[in-house]
Amino acid sequence: MNIKNPFSLYIRPKKISEPAKHAKRTWKRHTDINHHFSNTVLCLSLLFLFIPLFVIVFFSFNEAKDTTFTRFSFIWYEKLFFESSDLWAALLNSLIIAITSSLVATIIGTLAALGITWYKFFGKSYIQSISFLPMVLPEVIMGVSLLIFFMDFLHLPLGLITVFVAHTTFCLPFVYLMVSARIDEFDYSIIEASHDLGANELQTLFLVVIPAIMPGIISGFMISVTMSLEDYVITSLVSGPGSTTLPLYVYSMIRFGVSPVINSLSFILILAICAVTFILRKGLKSFASAR
Repeated sequence: MNIKNPFSLYIRPKKISEPAKHAKRTWKRHTDINHHFSNTVLCLSLLFLFIPLFVIVFFSFNEAKDTTFTRFSFIWYEKLFFESSDLWAALLNSLIIAITSSLVATIIGTLAALGITWYKFFGKSYIQSISFLPMVLPEVIMGVSLLIFFMDFLHLPLGLITVFVAHTTFCLPFVYLMVSARIDEFDYSIIEASHDLGANELQTLFLVVIPAIMPGIISGFMISVTMSLEDYVITSLVSGPGSTTLPLYVYSMIRFGVSPVINSLSFILILAICAVTFILRKGLKSFASAR
């Protein structure tokens, strides 16, 4: 034992053999190739997704009505704000339907996720299976079935009410899925702690459980709003007079040619969605750090 060198008391690592070094270099080289390939695929995918948005924004400032850029102008924004009352009415219908149906779907979906996940009852597995049917069924089948249900069974005139019920129906599975995923990561010990501190069932639900799963609830609500705003097939089948939404209005314009006013509205919606997403992202981070 070498007393002068105290580090000699430790076991020195074994010398790496030459085959091991070769295998390590080969693995690193293949990893670098896969890394570059993944980055390339990611960049191409992002370009594929965002180039159409940039094209819409670019031509919203084009003075000409066709795709030939002539001069930078705000003429289509002027027409949007002062000469497009029907377009704003359609957008208002879309927002009313999206927000109200998403709120109802979020409440029902959250309660359904809590009940199905935590309680045992007859037919639980069957309910879990059929709850995803609106997500996997073609929208045409969903729309026709809802149309028959409204017309033949309820004898309900088609309008905003039927569109609201239809959007609530197909948004429910998305909320249920998001909240269930959050509940699967739930720490059940905090429920026992709340009971030990004297909280009853309702106090535990509103003061402990719901705040803990709030990110999943907000995610389900935002997905529902997005699905409702962009839906066309189901809405076209269950809508009636006075219930024209934005997708229906845009599709009806195709027969006469889509006006660049739609490009201007799209740019405004993109800015609004980015602002809402940024605010929610900051809010969820603050909410998570506060807890």
